[in-house]
Amino acid sequence: MTFQIRHFRLLPFAAALVAGVMGMAVYAQLEGGERGVPPIDSASNFEVNGVVVDVAARTAEAARLRGWREAQRLGWKKLWEETHGPGAPGLSDGALDSIVSGIVVEDEQIGPNRYIARLGILFDRVRTSEILGVSGNMRRSAPLLVIPIQYSGGLPQSFETRTEWQKAWARFRTADSVIDYVRPTGGGADPLLLTASQTKRPGRRWWRMLLDQYGAADLIIPQVRLERFYPGGPVLGHFSAFYGPDAKPLGNFTLRVESSTGIPKLMDAGVRRLDGLFAQALASGRLAPDTSLVIEQPVEEEELEAADVVDDTADAGEQSVTTPEEERAVATAAKTFSIQFETPDVASVTATESAVKAVPGVRSASTSSLALGGVSVMRVAFDGDVDMLRLGLAARGYRVSVSGDTIRIRR
Repeated sequence: MTFQIRHFRLLPFAAALVAGVMGMAVYAQLEGGERGVPPIDSASNFEVNGVVVDVAARTAEAARLRGWREAQRLGWKKLWEETHGPGAPGLSDGALDSIVSGIVVEDEQIGPNRYIARLGILFDRVRTSEILGVSGNMRRSAPLLVIPIQYSGGLPQSFETRTEWQKAWARFRTADSVIDYVRPTGGGADPLLLTASQTKRPGRRWWRMLLDQYGAADLIIPQVRLERFYPGGPVLGHFSAFYGPDAKPLGNFTLRVESSTGIPKLMDAGVRRLDGLFAQALASGRLAPDTSLVIEQPVEEEELEAADVVDDTADAGEQSVTTPEEERAVATAAKTFSIQFETPDVASVTATESAVKAVPGVRSASTSSLALGGVSVMRVAFDGDVDMLRLGLAARGYRVSVSGDTIRIRR
C-alpha cells in the first residue's frame, strides 16, 4: 500500500516532465536548424535567360564589362523576338542601361583577357513595355499557396529544413508566369503548419484557416523525389504536380544530372517545367476554384428580420424631416480604408479606381500612393464596416484579404 501511495505522488512530476520535454521538442522544431528562404520578387521585370557571350579585352574587368554590354544587346533582341518576331530596333548602350534592371550570372569563366558566361537579363517591366508597345500586365490565376515537397532517402520534407527544392522555388522568377504563386518563406510557424502530412489531409475546415492566413485561394503541391545511383554520381529527379487539398495529379516527368553538384540546376529546370504544367492546367480549366474552400459569412437572424421590416409611415404619406445636425452626423459616418492594389501600368490605376467607386456605399476613392510596376495604395471613404466593403469588392471579382483597416485586392 505504501508503494502505491508513493507511486501516485510521482505522477504529477512525471506529467510535468513529459510536458516539458514536449515543449522543448516543439521549441526545437521551431527554432533549431537553418530554414527560411525569402522568395525573389520579380513581378516588375521581364526576364531573358541563357544569353551566352564570349568576348576578349585587355584586362579581365574590361572583358567582363564588354561581355555584359553584349549580353544586354542580345537579350534585347531575344525579348523583342519573343513578343514581335525578328527585326528588333537598335538601342544604344545608354538606352539599354535605362531599361535593364539587373543581370543574373548563371555561369561565368573569367580569364586574364577573356570572359565566357551564360547570363540572364532583367528588363524593367514599365519602361520596357513602353518601347515594346505591349501591356505590362497579364491575366493570372487566383493566388495559389505553394508547398514544395522533397523526397530524399525516402523522407518527405517541406519547410522542416532548408532543402534545395525550397531554394529553387524561392529563386524562381514569376514575372512572366500566369500563375500567381504565394511562396512562404519557411520561417516562423511554417514548419509546423505546412508539412508533408498536411498536404494529405482533405479536411476543408483546417485548409480554410491556412489559406486565409496566407492570403491564398487554393494550393498547389510541387513534388520531387531524388534517386541517387551512388555518392557523387548521377541523380534522377522525379517531378510531379498536384493541385488542391485532394492532391489532384496534373502531370509528371523525370530529369537527370550526371553528378550531385548539378542538383541545383536540376531543381531549377524542374521548377520551370512544373510552371509550364500549371500554366497548361490553368488554360484547360483544371485549376478551377474549389468552392468548398470559400469561407461563407453567416447571415445573422437579426439582419434578416430587419430586412423584412416595413416603414408604416411611408404608407401613410408622411415624410421624415432631417435636421442639419443629423445630416452632418450622417456625412461623418463614413469610414476611411486603405486598399493596396497592383498597378503594372497607368491604365490599371484608372480601371481599379472605377471598379472600387462602383461598389455600393463607396463615397470616394483616390490613389494616395502610386507605384507603377508595384503595389499602389488607394484611400476609400465607405459607408459601412470593413466586412461590408470586403463583400462588395469580392462581388466585383477581386480576391480580398483584410488586416485591420488595410485591404489587399487582387484579380
